[in-house]
Amino acid sequence: MMLKFTPMNAYLLISLGLLLSCGTVKNAGTLPTDQQLLKDVEILSSDSYQGRKTNTKGAEMARTYLANRFKAIGLASFAQLKGYEQPFSFTNGNKAAINGINMIGYIQGNSDQVIVISAHYDHLGIINNKIYNGADDNASGVAALLKYAAYYKSHKPNHTLIFAAFDAEEMGLEGAKAFVAKPPVKLDRIIMNINMDMISHNDKAELYACGTFKYPSLKNYFYTSNPKVKVLFGHDDPKLGHDDWTSQSDHSAFNDKNIPFIYFGVEDHKDYHKASDKYENINKTFFIDASNSILEIINNIDKERDIQRLFHQNLQMKKQ
Repeated sequence: MMLKFTPMNAYLLISLGLLLSCGTVKNAGTLPTDQQLLKDVEILSSDSYQGRKTNTKGAEMARTYLANRFKAIGLASFAQLKGYEQPFSFTNGNKAAINGINMIGYIQGNSDQVIVISAHYDHLGIINNKIYNGADDNASGVAALLKYAAYYKSHKPNHTLIFAAFDAEEMGLEGAKAFVAKPPVKLDRIIMNINMDMISHNDKAELYACGTFKYPSLKNYFYTSNPKVKVLFGHDDPKLGHDDWTSQSDHSAFNDKNIPFIYFGVEDHKDYHKASDKYENINKTFFIDASNSILEIINNIDKERDIQRLFHQNLQMKKQ
């Protein structure tokens, strides 16, 4: 995650129920394997990847790993991209040009309407000779993205799903900005962004879903079969100041284009943006449960055939 935020009290505890009859993912804990989920985090956050800072050898290694995983899963690539790579460039505060590369793949659904599922793969690199491995931030989100890609490859979605591993989030959400500035499909086909950034480290089994303040109808899809994870609404009211996460990760670039979003993440923890954000310090059981809950929620949303109608109704209600 790009910015540091402070803890806040939960807004609404989402009702959790065994509602498999309403379209949740059956046996989500085994589809695909939790072993692969943890393996992806462990590899991407290992010392050899040197903290995955944008435009470094570590970032290049991460892209090679992601390209191999995308290919193994069977994700399609867009003809206008270089394989799965979407190169872009930006300038930092010193006006020096920096090159970044997003990793993009997709699964064609029954509809041409697109949901973008995203997570940033970059982190802080090496600082004062210490490797900032970024296990929670954000190897966890990337591992979940890979898990969902594998699931939907064998369970064809209603919507076309783009899986976007963004670069340069830590430098100002630059990868996501580049994506929405030049998307591989027409922007008006993208009806929603689901973003994961830090979903593996919380001692209270709390996972926040940010984005329902603007689109409250999305709350209707937050039922899961896993009562172990407390999925909470909040951190998206503009009145909260720094506790409003609307602009604090890659979903911000979509929100700026008035594309609805849900951002899944945890509150700040002791290892946030520190060298101690290592694989051994994530909450593995929580991570598995959280990733499964998110998958069920995505599946609930994907089964809705007219999401845009619901978003339109939300906006009309706010204007009244």
